[in-house]
Amino acid sequence: MPIPPPETHIVDEWRVSCDGSGPALGHPRVWLMIPNEIGYVDCPYCDARYVHRDHEDGAAAG
Repeated sequence: MPIPPPETHIVDEWRVSCDGSGPALGHPRVWLMIPNEIGYVDCPYCDARYVHRDHEDGAAAG
């Protein structure tokens, strides 16, 4: 069973940025594209999951 991501954000855009909650405690800002096929993307630094609103029901659980 996969470990759930530490944070899940429901977003309206297909391209999102993640900086790990800011420069003091975060990581370098990265831009991520959400693939329409699965509806979510995980940040490679902090594992935060960004789920597009169109896929909110299925992708949030993994």
